[in-house]
Amino acid sequence: MSTFKEIRGTLIKSVSSDPANPELGEIWYNNTIGSLKGYKTIAAAWASGGSLNTARRNMAGAGTQTAALVAGGQVPGGNTGDTEEYNGVSWSEQNNTPSVRSTQAGCGLQTAGLIFGGYTSPPSPTGSVASTEEYDGTNWTSGGNLNTARFDLGSCGIQTAALAFGGNVGYAVNNSETYNGTSWSEGNNLNTDRRYLRGAGTTSAAVGFGGSPGDPTVATTEEYDGTSWTSVNSMNVAKKYHGGSGIQTAALAFGGSNPDTNDYINATEKYDGTNWTTTASMTTARRGLGPATNTGGYSTALSAGGYNGSDITNTEEFTDTFNATRTLTTST
Repeated sequence: MSTFKEIRGTLIKSVSSDPANPELGEIWYNNTIGSLKGYKTIAAAWASGGSLNTARRNMAGAGTQTAALVAGGQVPGGNTGDTEEYNGVSWSEQNNTPSVRSTQAGCGLQTAGLIFGGYTSPPSPTGSVASTEEYDGTNWTSGGNLNTARFDLGSCGIQTAALAFGGNVGYAVNNSETYNGTSWSEGNNLNTDRRYLRGAGTTSAAVGFGGSPGDPTVATTEEYDGTSWTSVNSMNVAKKYHGGSGIQTAALAFGGSNPDTNDYINATEKYDGTNWTTTASMTTARRGLGPATNTGGYSTALSAGGYNGSDITNTEEFTDTFNATRTLTTST
Protein backbone atom coordinates (compact mmCIF):
# COMPACT_ATOMS: atom_id res chain seq x y z
CA MET A 1 0.00 0.00 0.00
CA SER A 2 1.30 3.47 -0.87
CA THR A 3 1.95 5.95 1.92
CA PHE A 4 0.59 9.49 1.99
CA LYS A 5 4.11 10.83 1.47
CA GLU A 6 4.55 8.66 -1.62
CA ILE A 7 1.23 9.91 -3.05
CA ARG A 8 1.48 13.59 -2.11
CA GLY A 9 5.22 14.01 -1.69
CA THR A 10 4.94 15.29 1.87
CA LEU A 11 4.31 14.06 5.39
CA ILE A 12 1.12 14.81 7.29
CA LYS A 13 1.77 17.69 9.69
CA SER A 14 1.01 17.35 13.39
CA VAL A 15 -0.47 20.62 14.70
CA SER A 16 -2.09 21.78 17.92
CA SER A 17 -4.96 23.57 16.13
CA ASP A 18 -6.60 23.50 12.70
CA PRO A 19 -5.02 25.87 10.14
CA ALA A 20 -6.91 29.12 9.61
CA ASN A 21 -6.75 29.03 5.79
CA PRO A 22 -6.21 25.45 4.61
CA GLU A 23 -5.87 24.54 0.95
CA LEU A 24 -8.33 22.19 -0.72
CA GLY A 25 -7.04 18.63 -0.25
CA GLU A 26 -4.76 19.55 2.68
CA ILE A 27 -4.61 16.95 5.51
CA TRP A 28 -3.22 17.35 9.04
CA TYR A 29 -3.22 15.65 12.43
CA ASN A 30 -4.70 17.73 15.25
CA ASN A 31 -2.69 16.48 18.25
CA THR A 32 -4.83 18.44 20.72
CA ILE A 33 -7.94 16.36 20.03
CA GLY A 34 -6.19 13.37 18.49
CA SER A 35 -7.96 13.49 15.10
CA LEU A 36 -6.87 13.30 11.48
CA LYS A 37 -8.52 16.19 9.62
CA GLY A 38 -8.67 17.58 6.12
CA TYR A 39 -10.11 20.37 3.99
CA LYS A 40 -12.45 18.90 1.37
CA THR A 41 -15.39 19.60 -0.93
CA ILE A 42 -18.79 18.68 0.50
CA ALA A 43 -21.31 17.66 -2.16
CA ALA A 44 -24.67 19.40 -2.53
CA ALA A 45 -27.44 17.62 -0.67
CA TRP A 46 -31.01 17.77 0.65
CA ALA A 47 -31.50 16.92 4.35
CA SER A 48 -34.67 16.31 6.35
CA GLY A 49 -36.05 19.15 8.48
CA GLY A 50 -38.95 19.49 10.89
CA SER A 51 -42.37 18.50 9.54
CA LEU A 52 -45.24 20.92 8.91
CA ASN A 53 -48.08 20.75 11.42
CA THR A 54 -50.65 20.71 8.61
CA ALA A 55 -50.15 18.51 5.54
CA ARG A 56 -50.96 20.50 2.39
CA ARG A 57 -50.02 21.49 -1.14
CA ASN A 58 -50.16 24.57 -3.37
CA MET A 59 -49.43 27.08 -0.61
CA ALA A 60 -47.45 30.34 -0.66
CA GLY A 61 -43.93 30.49 0.73
CA ALA A 62 -41.53 33.21 1.87
CA GLY A 63 -38.38 33.70 3.91
CA THR A 64 -35.13 31.75 4.22
CA GLN A 65 -34.05 28.28 5.24
CA THR A 66 -33.83 29.23 8.93
CA ALA A 67 -36.71 31.74 9.01
CA ALA A 68 -39.43 30.59 6.63
CA LEU A 69 -43.16 31.14 6.22
CA VAL A 70 -45.91 29.11 4.53
CA ALA A 71 -49.50 30.24 4.25
CA GLY A 72 -52.76 28.90 2.87
CA GLY A 73 -52.90 26.00 0.45
CA GLN A 74 -55.02 22.99 -0.32
CA VAL A 75 -55.93 20.28 2.19
CA PRO A 76 -58.24 17.27 1.80
CA GLY A 77 -61.73 18.67 1.37
CA GLY A 78 -60.81 22.23 0.36
CA ASN A 79 -58.50 25.17 1.03
CA THR A 80 -56.99 26.52 4.25
CA GLY A 81 -55.75 29.82 5.64
CA ASP A 82 -53.33 28.07 7.99
CA THR A 83 -50.02 29.89 8.55
CA GLU A 84 -46.82 28.37 9.93
CA GLU A 85 -43.32 29.69 10.64
CA TYR A 86 -40.07 27.70 10.52
CA ASN A 87 -37.03 28.49 12.70
CA GLY A 88 -34.62 26.06 11.04
CA VAL A 89 -35.69 23.19 13.30
CA SER A 90 -39.48 23.10 13.66
CA TRP A 91 -42.70 24.68 12.41
CA SER A 92 -45.07 26.62 14.69
CA GLU A 93 -48.69 27.69 14.14
CA GLN A 94 -49.38 31.41 13.60
CA ASN A 95 -52.40 33.59 12.85
CA ASN A 96 -54.34 32.42 9.79
CA THR A 97 -54.71 34.44 6.62
CA PRO A 98 -57.97 36.45 6.41
CA SER A 99 -58.90 34.81 3.10
CA VAL A 100 -58.84 31.06 2.47
CA ARG A 101 -57.24 30.15 -0.86
CA SER A 102 -54.64 28.00 -2.60
CA THR A 103 -52.23 28.24 -5.57
CA GLN A 104 -51.51 31.82 -4.53
CA ALA A 105 -48.06 33.37 -4.93
CA GLY A 106 -45.76 34.43 -2.10
CA CYS A 107 -42.52 36.34 -1.54
CA GLY A 108 -40.66 38.39 1.03
CA LEU A 109 -39.40 37.50 4.49
CA GLN A 110 -40.85 35.71 7.50
CA THR A 111 -41.43 39.04 9.27
CA ALA A 112 -42.44 40.88 6.10
CA GLY A 113 -44.24 38.40 3.87
CA LEU A 114 -46.61 38.91 0.96
CA ILE A 115 -49.22 36.65 -0.67
CA PHE A 116 -51.34 37.48 -3.71
CA GLY A 117 -53.63 35.87 -6.24
CA GLY A 118 -54.82 32.27 -5.88
CA TYR A 119 -58.26 30.72 -6.06
CA THR A 120 -61.11 29.84 -3.82
CA SER A 121 -63.11 26.65 -4.37
CA PRO A 122 -64.04 25.65 -6.98
CA PRO A 123 -60.87 26.07 -9.09
CA SER A 124 -62.34 28.00 -11.98
CA PRO A 125 -62.13 31.51 -13.44
CA THR A 126 -64.93 32.57 -11.08
CA GLY A 127 -62.75 31.45 -8.16
CA SER A 128 -59.73 33.56 -9.20
CA VAL A 129 -58.48 35.90 -6.47
CA ALA A 130 -56.95 39.36 -6.94
CA SER A 131 -56.44 40.17 -3.27
CA THR A 132 -53.07 40.81 -1.62
CA GLU A 133 -52.24 40.28 2.04
CA GLU A 134 -49.19 41.45 3.98
CA TYR A 135 -47.67 39.71 7.02
CA ASP A 136 -45.66 41.50 9.74
CA GLY A 137 -44.53 38.42 11.65
CA THR A 138 -47.75 38.32 13.68
CA ASN A 139 -50.78 39.58 11.78
CA TRP A 140 -52.07 39.70 8.20
CA THR A 141 -53.49 42.93 6.70
CA SER A 142 -54.98 43.68 3.29
CA GLY A 143 -52.91 45.31 0.54
CA GLY A 144 -53.76 46.49 -2.96
CA ASN A 145 -55.43 44.09 -5.39
CA LEU A 146 -53.78 42.66 -8.49
CA ASN A 147 -55.05 44.19 -11.73
CA THR A 148 -55.62 40.67 -13.10
CA ALA A 149 -57.16 38.10 -10.75
CA ARG A 150 -55.36 34.77 -11.31
CA PHE A 151 -53.90 31.67 -9.71
CA ASP A 152 -50.92 29.36 -10.41
CA LEU A 153 -48.73 32.43 -11.01
CA GLY A 154 -45.00 33.10 -10.64
CA SER A 155 -43.57 35.52 -8.10
CA CYS A 156 -40.45 37.00 -6.51
CA GLY A 157 -39.27 40.06 -4.61
CA ILE A 158 -40.05 41.51 -1.20
CA GLN A 159 -43.12 42.91 0.51
CA THR A 160 -42.57 46.46 -0.76
CA ALA A 161 -41.23 45.53 -4.20
CA ALA A 162 -42.82 42.36 -5.59
CA LEU A 163 -43.28 40.90 -9.04
CA ALA A 164 -46.22 38.76 -10.27
CA PHE A 165 -46.11 37.10 -13.69
CA GLY A 166 -48.01 34.55 -15.74
CA GLY A 167 -50.81 32.55 -14.17
CA ASN A 168 -54.14 30.91 -14.77
CA VAL A 169 -57.53 32.46 -15.51
CA GLY A 170 -58.96 29.26 -16.91
CA TYR A 171 -56.15 29.42 -19.48
CA ALA A 172 -52.51 30.51 -19.31
CA VAL A 173 -51.72 34.25 -19.38
CA ASN A 174 -48.51 36.30 -19.68
CA ASN A 175 -49.48 39.34 -17.58
CA SER A 176 -46.73 40.91 -15.48
CA GLU A 177 -47.29 43.33 -12.58
CA THR A 178 -45.13 45.00 -9.92
CA TYR A 179 -46.11 45.93 -6.35
CA ASN A 180 -44.72 48.95 -4.49
CA GLY A 181 -46.08 48.09 -1.05
CA THR A 182 -49.40 49.78 -1.77
CA SER A 183 -50.62 49.04 -5.29
CA TRP A 184 -49.93 46.89 -8.36
CA SER A 185 -48.89 48.36 -11.74
CA GLU A 186 -48.99 46.69 -15.14
CA GLY A 187 -45.63 46.01 -16.79
CA ASN A 188 -44.37 44.37 -19.97
CA ASN A 189 -45.64 40.81 -20.36
CA LEU A 190 -43.80 37.50 -20.47
CA ASN A 191 -42.91 36.30 -23.97
CA THR A 192 -44.64 32.96 -23.32
CA ASP A 193 -48.08 32.57 -21.74
CA ARG A 194 -47.62 30.20 -18.78
CA ARG A 195 -49.22 28.91 -15.60
CA TYR A 196 -47.72 26.68 -12.86
CA LEU A 197 -44.37 28.49 -13.25
CA ARG A 198 -41.92 29.67 -10.58
CA GLY A 199 -39.57 32.60 -10.18
CA ALA A 200 -36.63 34.06 -8.28
CA GLY A 201 -34.95 37.44 -7.84
CA THR A 202 -36.13 41.02 -7.53
CA THR A 203 -38.32 43.47 -9.45
CA SER A 204 -35.25 44.70 -11.36
CA ALA A 205 -33.50 41.35 -11.85
CA ALA A 206 -35.86 38.37 -11.97
CA VAL A 207 -36.01 34.97 -13.62
CA GLY A 208 -39.14 32.90 -14.38
CA PHE A 209 -38.92 29.21 -15.29
CA GLY A 210 -41.00 26.19 -16.22
CA GLY A 211 -44.77 25.99 -16.25
CA SER A 212 -47.32 25.20 -18.91
CA PRO A 213 -48.77 27.28 -21.77
CA GLY A 214 -51.56 24.70 -22.12
CA ASP A 215 -51.22 20.95 -22.49
CA PRO A 216 -47.43 20.89 -22.88
CA THR A 217 -45.15 21.49 -19.92
CA VAL A 218 -42.09 23.58 -20.76
CA ALA A 219 -38.54 24.17 -19.57
CA THR A 220 -38.71 27.78 -20.84
CA THR A 221 -36.75 30.39 -18.89
CA GLU A 222 -37.06 34.17 -19.12
CA GLU A 223 -35.16 36.98 -17.39
CA TYR A 224 -36.63 40.34 -16.36
CA ASP A 225 -34.51 43.52 -16.14
CA GLY A 226 -37.11 45.76 -14.52
CA THR A 227 -38.68 46.63 -17.86
CA SER A 228 -38.78 43.70 -20.26
CA TRP A 229 -38.64 39.89 -20.30
CA THR A 230 -36.00 38.13 -22.43
CA SER A 231 -35.89 34.44 -23.34
CA VAL A 232 -32.71 32.67 -22.16
CA ASN A 233 -31.45 29.08 -21.87
CA SER A 234 -34.08 26.55 -20.84
CA MET A 235 -33.97 24.13 -17.92
CA ASN A 236 -32.80 20.59 -18.65
CA VAL A 237 -36.15 19.09 -17.56
CA ALA A 238 -39.57 20.59 -18.30
CA LYS A 239 -41.64 20.84 -15.13
CA LYS A 240 -44.64 22.45 -13.48
CA TYR A 241 -45.94 22.73 -9.90
CA HIS A 242 -42.26 22.84 -8.86
CA GLY A 243 -40.45 24.88 -6.24
CA GLY A 244 -38.25 27.88 -6.95
CA SER A 245 -35.96 30.16 -4.95
CA GLY A 246 -32.85 32.31 -5.16
CA ILE A 247 -31.85 35.28 -7.31
CA GLN A 248 -31.55 35.87 -11.05
CA THR A 249 -27.92 34.73 -11.22
CA ALA A 250 -28.27 31.92 -8.66
CA ALA A 251 -31.71 30.31 -8.85
CA LEU A 252 -32.92 26.86 -7.87
CA ALA A 253 -35.78 24.75 -9.33
CA PHE A 254 -36.81 21.58 -7.50
CA GLY A 255 -39.51 18.92 -7.46
CA GLY A 256 -42.66 19.33 -9.49
CA SER A 257 -44.63 17.30 -11.98
CA ASN A 258 -43.27 15.23 -14.86
CA PRO A 259 -44.68 16.41 -18.21
CA ASP A 260 -44.80 12.92 -19.69
CA THR A 261 -46.46 10.97 -16.89
CA ASN A 262 -47.87 13.82 -14.76
CA ASP A 263 -46.04 12.02 -11.96
CA TYR A 264 -44.02 13.52 -9.10
CA ILE A 265 -40.32 14.24 -9.50
CA ASN A 266 -37.43 15.03 -7.15
CA ALA A 267 -35.02 16.51 -9.72
CA THR A 268 -33.18 19.73 -8.77
CA GLU A 269 -31.49 22.21 -11.10
CA LYS A 270 -29.54 25.38 -10.41
CA TYR A 271 -29.17 28.42 -12.68
CA ASP A 272 -26.04 30.61 -12.72
CA GLY A 273 -27.46 33.38 -14.84
CA THR A 274 -26.57 31.58 -18.08
CA ASN A 275 -27.04 27.82 -17.80
CA TRP A 276 -29.03 25.29 -15.80
CA THR A 277 -27.14 22.32 -14.31
CA THR A 278 -28.40 19.27 -12.47
CA THR A 279 -27.61 19.04 -8.75
CA ALA A 280 -28.66 16.82 -5.83
CA SER A 281 -32.21 15.43 -6.00
CA MET A 282 -34.74 15.82 -3.22
CA THR A 283 -35.29 12.77 -1.01
CA THR A 284 -39.07 12.87 -1.46
CA ALA A 285 -40.53 13.44 -4.94
CA ARG A 286 -43.51 15.82 -4.85
CA ARG A 287 -45.38 18.59 -6.61
CA GLY A 288 -47.27 21.61 -5.32
CA LEU A 289 -44.61 22.20 -2.66
CA GLY A 290 -44.10 25.37 -0.70
CA PRO A 291 -40.68 26.91 -1.29
CA ALA A 292 -38.96 29.57 0.75
CA THR A 293 -37.99 32.56 -1.36
CA ASN A 294 -34.33 32.73 -0.37
CA THR A 295 -33.02 36.05 -1.68
CA GLY A 296 -29.37 35.05 -1.10
CA GLY A 297 -28.98 32.64 -4.01
CA TYR A 298 -28.97 28.86 -4.21
CA SER A 299 -26.46 28.14 -1.43
CA THR A 300 -29.43 27.16 0.75
CA ALA A 301 -33.13 26.55 0.10
CA LEU A 302 -36.17 25.03 1.77
CA SER A 303 -38.99 22.78 0.56
CA ALA A 304 -42.08 22.01 2.62
CA GLY A 305 -45.26 20.03 2.09
CA GLY A 306 -46.62 19.13 -1.33
CA TYR A 307 -48.42 16.19 -2.88
CA ASN A 308 -47.24 12.74 -3.98
CA GLY A 309 -50.47 10.79 -3.93
CA SER A 310 -51.53 12.45 -0.69
CA ASP A 311 -50.77 15.75 1.00
CA ILE A 312 -47.54 15.55 2.99
CA THR A 313 -45.75 17.42 5.80
CA ASN A 314 -42.17 16.62 4.78
CA THR A 315 -39.61 19.43 4.97
CA GLU A 316 -36.23 19.29 3.25
CA GLU A 317 -33.29 21.68 3.45
CA PHE A 318 -30.88 22.18 0.53
CA THR A 319 -27.21 23.05 0.93
CA ASP A 320 -25.09 23.62 -2.18
CA THR A 321 -21.54 22.34 -2.69
CA PHE A 322 -19.03 23.96 -0.31
CA ASN A 323 -15.51 23.45 1.06
CA ALA A 324 -15.01 22.71 4.75
CA THR A 325 -12.73 21.15 7.37
CA ARG A 326 -13.80 17.63 8.29
CA THR A 327 -12.54 14.89 10.62
CA LEU A 328 -11.37 12.07 8.36
CA THR A 329 -12.56 8.53 8.87
CA THR A 330 -12.53 5.38 6.77
CA SER A 331 -15.79 6.56 5.14
CA THR A 332 -14.63 10.12 4.40
